[in-house]
Amino acid sequence: MAHVRLFRHYIHLPYVILGLIDFLVLAFAFALAVFFRYFGDYPFFLDNLTFVLPSAAMFAALNLLVMGALGVHQSRLEEGMSGMMLRTILALIVSVPLCGFVYLLSSDWLWYLGASSVLTTGSVLGFFLLGMARSLFFASVGKEAFKRKVLVLGAGFRARQIHEDLKTPFNRKGFILTGFVPLPDEPIEVSEDHLLNIQTTLQNYIIKHPVHEIVVAVDDRRKGLPMEDLFECKMEGVKIVDGASFYERESRKVALEMVTRGWLVFSDGFTVSSVFGFGKRSLDILSATVLLLAGLPLMILTAIAIKIEDGIKAPVFYSQERVGLNGSVFKVHKFRSMITDAEKNGAVWATQNDARVTRVGEFIRKVRIDELPQIFNVLNGTMAFVGPRPERPVFVEQLSEKIPFYSERHRVKPGLTGWAQLCFAYTDNEEDTREKLRYDLYYIKNQSLLLDLLIIIQTVEVVLFKKGSR
Repeated sequence: MAHVRLFRHYIHLPYVILGLIDFLVLAFAFALAVFFRYFGDYPFFLDNLTFVLPSAAMFAALNLLVMGALGVHQSRLEEGMSGMMLRTILALIVSVPLCGFVYLLSSDWLWYLGASSVLTTGSVLGFFLLGMARSLFFASVGKEAFKRKVLVLGAGFRARQIHEDLKTPFNRKGFILTGFVPLPDEPIEVSEDHLLNIQTTLQNYIIKHPVHEIVVAVDDRRKGLPMEDLFECKMEGVKIVDGASFYERESRKVALEMVTRGWLVFSDGFTVSSVFGFGKRSLDILSATVLLLAGLPLMILTAIAIKIEDGIKAPVFYSQERVGLNGSVFKVHKFRSMITDAEKNGAVWATQNDARVTRVGEFIRKVRIDELPQIFNVLNGTMAFVGPRPERPVFVEQLSEKIPFYSERHRVKPGLTGWAQLCFAYTDNEEDTREKLRYDLYYIKNQSLLLDLLIIIQTVEVVLFKKGSR
């Protein structure tokens, strides 16, 4: 199996394994640093290993947390091994003071974590050991050891969408597409190069050409499916999965063109318990409070900069109506990044290189400081820390008429950050909004505290590396 599902969120198995390898390597590097610094005597070191292990485990865990926040593992896809290791250096540097802070909280338990020389040595050793371990790991993964062979039943619109949307290396991380099997009387939209001409039954074909999974991506099931054949394949140990579910799992988004209300009704997800509600609200308050304390100096400096640029009487904040939970309208607060009469002719999409943006506004947008006043929306309960970004009523009305399931994003509170913000860039037109909705629906369908924590951690990467900002 190439994916692990934790709390309804799909995580690619090789990266779970890579995370475990990184944890063990970092813990080993820290223990080695303790050995060189304090002992040097192997039997004596082993006798005291139980005192070293808690600090080594905490050192490894904190480094992995920072690596997750900086997108270290995901950067391998876009920036290569060199980019991944550069981010690792940054993560190891940031983790040193973090380890020192945790030591102050538990000095009686984490004895060795407070030694700066051990932390420095462990970080240096960890960097070189991680480089070697990852090189070996990716050499193994590069041979497609973790990938599943997938056969698609169908060659029409749905099959073409699966092929086109999941053909990039970024998406196709967990499977090898062996080909498409067209059904009789079905319009063929997949190129002939990818079609499989099966002269026998599916069962006989997969016996000779083993696959792990058959994806059913037929446009009209009312015309019939080879159910007996699929049943025999199932009995052979081949997993049978619906095309929309496969698309969701592999791309971490919902295919709007492939899903129906019936699929949404019978698929798993969209379940929220009172325990989750309490946990999410607690996480909202905690995250917003921490961000407020950390960002207060920036907020003060931003207010001063706006006053300097536009004059003492110029407003610092900009309030705007947005649509929230269950379609209710509320006021969202932001630092003003445009000229005061930016919308004198009515609401329009924000665009790249927008002439209405001030010099201070251009900067605070790039580093997302303009969004910080929304912390107060989170604290007063009109927004959550994680959720779909709130949109203006005039745009919601327009988009709800044109895009299917658009109004479903109001089933949850809008958020300061969200899954779509991590996975897709800034939207300034209808087509981009449609794509972003795919990610929003994935979040709403699979929301959990684990997914919220993952989004909060990785939002740090968005802020530091300006991903998706405009």
